[in-house]
Amino acid sequence: MELRLLRYFVALAEEQHFGRAAARLHMTQPPLSRAIKQLETDLGVVLLRRSATGAELTPAGTVLYAEARTLLEQAEQSRARVTAAAGTATLTIGTLADSAGEAGTRLAATFRRHHPGVSILIREADFTDPTTGLRNGLVDVALTRAPFDDTGISMRVLRSDAIGVVLRADDPLAGRHTLCLADLADRPWLQLPDGTDPIWRAYWNRAPHSGEQRAGPVVRTINECMQAVLWNGTVGIAPRTHDLPEGLAWTPLTDLPPSPLVVAWATEQESPLVRSFVHIAVHTYESART
Repeated sequence: MELRLLRYFVALAEEQHFGRAAARLHMTQPPLSRAIKQLETDLGVVLLRRSATGAELTPAGTVLYAEARTLLEQAEQSRARVTAAAGTATLTIGTLADSAGEAGTRLAATFRRHHPGVSILIREADFTDPTTGLRNGLVDVALTRAPFDDTGISMRVLRSDAIGVVLRADDPLAGRHTLCLADLADRPWLQLPDGTDPIWRAYWNRAPHSGEQRAGPVVRTINECMQAVLWNGTVGIAPRTHDLPEGLAWTPLTDLPPSPLVVAWATEQESPLVRSFVHIAVHTYESART
């Protein structure tokens, strides 16, 4: 069995849909379908039940999925050990400022266990660059939040987090069970710096009503956002996974879509070590949900 075919099969097994799997693999559906048929022919078994709505694993497919994940992980470990034998390997991970904790202790521990000889560098970026340095080659892989301009960048969603309004605890709106953007129409909103990714800006500075926002102070990090709310009473929005300092409170925001936490990498710069990091990150966060 070719590792390439196993990688295709694992993507299809996890997506349960040829179109989504093909998009994840950066290919079209026909070659993916041919590859899966070749794998079934090589093994002499039916791996998937195809339907108009997707693809479901057969009992044989379920067994192969577990085996394939193990084989691919072992292959990545072998590549990493060979790379390490040639010299010290380094992986630079980009994060948004104040969000290094998004990596999680489980992810760090799992990666160290698989790649004990790899040196890890962490680069924090501010809100102007949600790719955290991917686009200009400053990092190998990023733990960040979408949406942003993903031209030339691949990503996998690790988790989606609800968005909340950050208010001072004594703010009258802090007692509400939920808020919508229209409730915040008369409040000044935090602003993002000039040069910020426009797609990122459109998400986080979404107008609370049909008119113009009232401009608040410019912020570059989550901590600056929290302090601006605390000192100025400005409206802030953030994923509800962040801890709030004393004096601030969350109120759920009902009409802003969840914020996806993603692992991202430059498509043309994908290396075995980056693939291994992505694989470990995806499965670490999958395990955390079960």
